[in-house]
Amino acid sequence: MPRSFDLSRFAFKPPQLRDPRVAVRMLLGVLLLANLVAAVVAFKPFGGSPEDLRREQAELGRQLAQLQAHLTQTRALAAKAEQAREAGDHFLQQYTTDRRTTFSTIVAELERAAKDSGMKPKPASFTLEQVEGSETVYQMTITAAYEGTYPDLLKFVNALDKSPRFLIISSMTASPQQSGNTLNVSFRLDTFVREAPGNVS
Repeated sequence: MPRSFDLSRFAFKPPQLRDPRVAVRMLLGVLLLANLVAAVVAFKPFGGSPEDLRREQAELGRQLAQLQAHLTQTRALAAKAEQAREAGDHFLQQYTTDRRTTFSTIVAELERAAKDSGMKPKPASFTLEQVEGSETVYQMTITAAYEGTYPDLLKFVNALDKSPRFLIISSMTASPQQSGNTLNVSFRLDTFVREAPGNVS
């Protein structure tokens, strides 16, 4: 005789809401479903309407055009900066002297200008200071005095103006001597000196 089974043990029993764990699980399920619905609405994973796609394409095209214009401007600025750097290097190479030979070069230049113009040189002093913001460029200040006539002074100033050493007359005072046409002239001259990068201490 076949055995009988009690199917009541397998019957579905609705969750008891009195159990806090069941209530929390149901609440979490509802919140998860709500989040999924909100994500679908916000991000449109299945694509938007043709009008939405056209607007998005237009916006991306506008952003791309802005990026291309910014890139072109950046390239132009980089090219100008490189040109300025090359021009600066050329200027320093042409119009400044190497620190190792500066004193002898500048002294020889001043002696040549004085001899050609007829000015009589007196003792001179030299000071060297580093240019702010540069590790390889220095400013040399020369304080020098001369004697000579007014025409000799004009020749001397003209020789300094044409000097390839980029000598700048920052100040000049002239006073006549008590006898004759001779002038006592004091100069303050500035020039620039370059130091090889490997020699910077």
